[in-house]
Amino acid sequence: MEGYILGIGKQSLYLILVLSAPPVLVALIVGLMISLVQATTQIQEQTLTFVPKLVAVFVTLALTGPWLMSTLVKYAQTLLDQFPRYIR
Repeated sequence: MEGYILGIGKQSLYLILVLSAPPVLVALIVGLMISLVQATTQIQEQTLTFVPKLVAVFVTLALTGPWLMSTLVKYAQTLLDQFPRYIR
């Protein structure tokens, strides 16, 4: 039983890492590009990076949303299907 709980925790953390990677990477890349533009033009406005990052993350979530949801649903179904075996 203890191994099952640790396995679920391990799978859950891995799933969180994989599912959060696309928006985080897009925000990182957009932030890096905007900081390069700010460094070359010497515009040091802190709020300039917020809107492009927000739009980029929103577009990324809209594009990867079906994949994210299907992955979460598959994981939940697998978890719920195996649950009765480990209650006994």
